[in-house]
Order: sequence, then C-alpha cells, then structure tokens
Amino acid sequence: MSAATNSVNASQSLTQANFLQLLVTQMSSQDPLNPESDTDFAAQLAQFSSLQETQTMTGDLQTMQATGLIGRTVSVTPSTGGSSVSGVVTSVQIAAGTPQIIVNGQSYTLSQLTAVTPTPTSTTTTSGNSNSNKTNSNSNQNS
Repeated sequence: MSAATNSVNASQSLTQANFLQLLVTQMSSQDPLNPESDTDFAAQLAQFSSLQETQTMTGDLQTMQATGLIGRTVSVTPSTGGSSVSGVVTSVQIAAGTPQIIVNGQSYTLSQLTAVTPTPTSTTTTSGNSNSNKTNSNSNQNS
C-alpha cells in the first residue's frame, strides 16, 4: 500500500468517539412513540468495542509476523509491478500503523510478500580450537 492509501484508510476508520457521536445522534433522532431499547444501544457499543479489539489484535499479529521475517530470505512483488525482488529482510518499520519489511533497502508491505525461505547459515569449524583442546587434555593426563 502506498502512503496515500494508508492516510485515506486512517481518515476513514471509525473511532469510539465517532461511534458515540453517532449513537447520540441516533438516540436524539429516534421516534418518541417507538424508542429504541437501551439494551440495543449497549449491544451496539459492545459490538463496536469488540471490533476495535479485533482490529488491534490484527495489527499486532501483522507486526509479529513482520518481525519474525527479520533475517529470512523473501521474495516480494513491487507495487509498481515488474519482476519479483528477492533479498534478506533486514528490519521492520511501522508506517501509518502498518508494518513494512525492509528488503535491499526498500520497504514492502506484507501483502507484497510472495515467498519466504530460510536464510542458509554458514557453519565453519576451526581446526585450531580442536587441536588446542587435544593439547589441553593431553597435558591434563600427564599431570
């Protein structure tokens, strides 16, 4: 997503203050001969609170997923189109509440991710350490 899309989404999100304002408007505009039940309003508020918590958990989960990719090799498709880009995720940044992974110095959203592969780790053994251990064990036996 582009920064413009994120700012549009942020301005279109409904906050609890917006919901309460709508609720007050609904209550003041209702038919006096057929008023809404107060339990209906409470149920609406509970549903809205539940929706907000779900959205918060979704954002937290996306952040955890993004940070779990650090050090892994990924393939991403640029938003401008073109061929897929591969590289190691070096960091994660949060832009407008959305986590973005940094690959080859460029930021990508998780929706642009096409593949994840583990980054191979190099395992090197040094013969110098194993020889020094043998020397130490031999000197301990001679003592």
